[in-house]
Amino acid sequence: MSRWKPDARGRLEKAALELYNHQGFDATTVAEIAARAGLTERTFYRHFADKREVLFPSDNPLADTLADATAAAPVTLPPLEVVAHALTEAAPILEERADLARQRRAVIAATPELQERERAKLAALASTLGHALRERGLEATTAALAAEIGIAVFNVAYERWVNDPDQHALAQLIRETLDATRHLTAPAGHAAANDGGSFTGQETGA
Repeated sequence: MSRWKPDARGRLEKAALELYNHQGFDATTVAEIAARAGLTERTFYRHFADKREVLFPSDNPLADTLADATAAAPVTLPPLEVVAHALTEAAPILEERADLARQRRAVIAATPELQERERAKLAALASTLGHALRERGLEATTAALAAEIGIAVFNVAYERWVNDPDQHALAQLIRETLDATRHLTAPAGHAAANDGGSFTGQETGA
């Protein structure tokens, strides 16, 4: 009867991440995931095409959220502020699954094959963001550059977030990381003087 308990997908995801972190992604089988979740392999395949899809779900709402938030951003915002708005709007999707997100990151960091898949996912998000910026009327090169910077900021902030012992909000870390990029083109003395405040939230009002 256990296979009819609610939230089968969530139980499978939790079981998979626990096994991936305990014994490695490559060494884990679908049969083991299903057994740990108290479900059948058939049930697993109703929710996931394979064991990689646990980490890279086809129905991830992140891309749609970025596109919608970009479209809805105030028209007066400059490109990077539009990107910041979109990224911070998307942050709660990950924050509400913080424990699973941290487990997922650890699995990917330990598996080269998955790191390549993660880079492809980030490239797809940058493409989505770039398209949404062009839809706002931005010139193609400007849109592509803003999108790539935005996804790089997101990736750095996400890495900080999953490893943050103080558990700051992801949206705050995104803002701080974006602020830090503004110093990259500043004179060396000015950039060094601002390094201490770039990641403290002082410039973001956090």
